[in-house]
Amino acid sequence: MINKKLPKMWYGGDYNPEQWGPEEWKEDHRMFKLADIDVLTINVFSWALNQPGENTYDFAWLDETMDRLHAEGFGVVLATSTAAHPAWMAKRHPDVTRVDFYGRKRTFGGRHNSCPNSPAYRKYSARMASKLAERYKDHPALLLWHVSNEYGGYCYCDQCAEAFRVWLQERYGTLDAVNKAWNTRFWGHTFYDWDEIVLPNGLSEEGEGNVSAFQGISLDYRRFMSDSLLDCYKIERDAIREFSKEVPITTNLMGTFPQLNYFDWAKEMDIISWDNYPSLTTPVSETAMVHDLMRGLRGGDPFMLMEQTPSQQNWQAYNSLKRPGVMRLWSYQAVARGADTVMFFQMRRSAGACEKYHGAVIEHSGHENTRVFREVAELGEELAKLGDTLLDARSDAKVAICYDWENRWAIELSSGPTVELQYANEVHKYYDALFKQGIQADMVSVEADFSRYDVVIAPVMYMVKSGFAQKAEAFTAAGGTFVTTFFSGIVNENDLVTLGGYPGELRKLLGIWAEEIDALPAGQYNQIVMKKPVGSLNGSYNCELLFDLIHAEGAEVLAEYGSDFYKGMPALTVNAFGKGKAYYVASSACPEFLQPFLKDLCADQGIVPLIEQIPAGVEAARRVKEGRSFLFLLNHNAENASVNVGEGQLRELLSGQIVQGMTELPGRGVMILEEA
Repeated sequence: MINKKLPKMWYGGDYNPEQWGPEEWKEDHRMFKLADIDVLTINVFSWALNQPGENTYDFAWLDETMDRLHAEGFGVVLATSTAAHPAWMAKRHPDVTRVDFYGRKRTFGGRHNSCPNSPAYRKYSARMASKLAERYKDHPALLLWHVSNEYGGYCYCDQCAEAFRVWLQERYGTLDAVNKAWNTRFWGHTFYDWDEIVLPNGLSEEGEGNVSAFQGISLDYRRFMSDSLLDCYKIERDAIREFSKEVPITTNLMGTFPQLNYFDWAKEMDIISWDNYPSLTTPVSETAMVHDLMRGLRGGDPFMLMEQTPSQQNWQAYNSLKRPGVMRLWSYQAVARGADTVMFFQMRRSAGACEKYHGAVIEHSGHENTRVFREVAELGEELAKLGDTLLDARSDAKVAICYDWENRWAIELSSGPTVELQYANEVHKYYDALFKQGIQADMVSVEADFSRYDVVIAPVMYMVKSGFAQKAEAFTAAGGTFVTTFFSGIVNENDLVTLGGYPGELRKLLGIWAEEIDALPAGQYNQIVMKKPVGSLNGSYNCELLFDLIHAEGAEVLAEYGSDFYKGMPALTVNAFGKGKAYYVASSACPEFLQPFLKDLCADQGIVPLIEQIPAGVEAARRVKEGRSFLFLLNHNAENASVNVGEGQLRELLSGQIVQGMTELPGRGVMILEEA
């Protein structure tokens, strides 16, 4: 459980008292209490304040802050302050700043500007984490350690080049193995000495927009950079652990952030925490999917909503306000999908620099008479009443959708077949089709235990890692339903094509082979034409993007393409495999196809929607705990919606009312129904 020391839904967020003075602190505390705020994250960007010189430390301000917050009744998430190095460090240790994609050496400034392989950065960040842990390990306000902040950004300096070569030696052992993995006989790239390997950036193999002449080296560099940044986290974590044995340690992730393999990171974190910043136009199912992905990083463990804005961002192209009720609605969306905290960035708006227009609990007006503060206070009161009711409740989904960062890297580095293919978008299409019908799904790693599920969906599984095909076969043979799509089974984990016909290692399971892949520009379509009605599917449906030209070799053809020279070739197949079935969708299908297709597959496995005939714009999710089941209904519409919650009497946790049958859900309203 995240909240052992303070067993309720933590409510609060990032606080920067060092930017203010005693008068503001006094007002802050008063207003925080008005809003039932009880947990504050501090010291995120205070490295320069804590360490004014190479061998000089000054924690007086932090001592006073920790003591003051504890005296006022607040718990503290204590950050290590290492998210931005001090100016003196960049001046005295030039190795600490990064070299960018174009080979330009950075000077001091910004954040995410520390080379993850800099000896100076690693030395001083570990030392800072150690000193903080030694000093505050027993402080009564301490709830959680927060290492650095939002890790990301690649470096291309000489230190990274040297470390990359060491990483390659550890991964492959020999240069011969590297040459084979990267297919370096193409374009005469054979390496005969380790120091001949240079970094894949804008000066060598890569261009703008993830274009790479050699996907193998570019793929490995992404793995290496993810590992390098993870090493920085682990160095600080281990330094903390020398002194603080029991307090959990985390760092804040960023959803589907493309640069880091978060499944690898999750193995090293005590708690998953992440920062949720959708825009006004982000599909609500996309936000739900990312919450579910964060929950899936550690096999279904609850996570922390570490940051969200109370009102607006400052860094998007159009920084729209959250409309009245939306902050509360989106907070409960996080809770519905596994969050055991609701926290904000930031608590008081900065007076200067780039985040002065980022929303805050306390606006520049400095008082509680604002719409935003009223909404924050109302939500705080509700969360306080919920207490520990929902803490550590889990998902009971029987559908899993695979997500894999390395597969994403490989797809987006590919030199074909289309620039329009975006892995996360294709995964979201399948998630959205389930979401809109009230069918709950877990987002899982390709390493996950599939036996927990009845349906496993692996969209665009271009890269088939060692053991995945065998695991999918075992799952299906045992009675599971496996679904994959176009552009799957193409390469191995080194991005080398599995020869003998697509879909490579998945060919036996799927009972098909593909000889060609067609690509059409955006806005051009083919059709998936059902050969006969299958469940709810009948007639013709649009498909787009890519079109696998496949042949059945044991699979049953359920639908064919409707036009072009491959009219009549299979577009949808199913293969009986052991006690289960494996489906192949040969193109990117429209929602009108995916929704009935997936609903029928789920129904065949006894999986039914959480709410039948769920209205458009209404979200359903369920968490279970110790035999109790909590059904969340969230209305993302501005208007009321009528929802049939069934004939049984259900207690609504927020209001205490008993509801049954057709129930009116207010616009942007939330219900949490305890099911019998």
